[in-house]
Formats: sequence, C-alpha cells, structure tokens
Amino acid sequence: MPKEVVLIAAVTIDGFIARNNLEITSWSKDLHVFKKQTMGFPVIMGFNTKQTLYGHLKGRETIVINRGDSAKKVLKNIKTEKCFVIGGGKTNYLFASFLTHLYITPHPYVFGKGVFLFDGPIMKELKVKFTSLVEVDKKNGIFQYQYEVLRP
Repeated sequence: MPKEVVLIAAVTIDGFIARNNLEITSWSKDLHVFKKQTMGFPVIMGFNTKQTLYGHLKGRETIVINRGDSAKKVLKNIKTEKCFVIGGGKTNYLFASFLTHLYITPHPYVFGKGVFLFDGPIMKELKVKFTSLVEVDKKNGIFQYQYEVLRP
C-alpha cells in the first residue's frame, strides 16, 4: 500500500472538475505539471475519466476502477510508495478516506453546475495543511496548491 495517496485535480473557482461526466477537459492549463508530477507513478481513475483522456498516459500505470471496487483493495495491490487519484468525482469520493495529499489547481472559470471534486458526502471532514505552491501559468494567475491531509 502506498505511503502517499495524492488527489490531483484541476478545478474551477466554484469547485467543479468538469461540466459533465464525459467532458474532455480542454480548459485545464496544468497538464504539463500533471505529467511531470505523475510520471512513473500509478494513476487511479474511474471509467468515465478514462474515456475522456486523449490517449494512454505514457510512463504511468493506469488503474481504472468501477463503482463496486474497494479503494482499500485497489491500494493494497499498489507496490509503489506513491500513487495519484485523478478523478472523477465519484472516484475521488471513494478514495477520500485514504488521501494523504491534495494537489489542487484552481482555474479562472465558473461553471455554475457540473461534476464536483468529491461527488458524494465525505464521511469525515478532511483537515489539511498547506505545504507548497507550484507555479502553473503565472501570467494568468494559475497556481497549484499542495496540501497534506492531517490525520488524528
């Protein structure tokens, strides 16, 4: 089981990761940062997220889960020290209690409705501590905020 389970996501300033479940996210400006950070590590995603990718994520083991899968069982089969959860909202929700870090990149968009970062009621509030700020697109004010999830 990985020591670090990192949720990485581009979000709108009103908290959405997509307009709908099958949207190809062409609005995200942080793909170069995403690639650099996830390279060499397993990435966990739901079936719909897999359908929205432009192609295979080279250099990364892709783990596609279904709604009936157990997050704990999926994580137990991962042998690396770190893995990334890359969406969608239902997958993020499923893995919420196992997350150790959040890498969130707010983008200057307001959708008003769509797919929330966590598509479901989280059983326990996540308390986080800011750890780092990564420049994504300074000209447009886009930065990635990195947080550590605090566990009691």
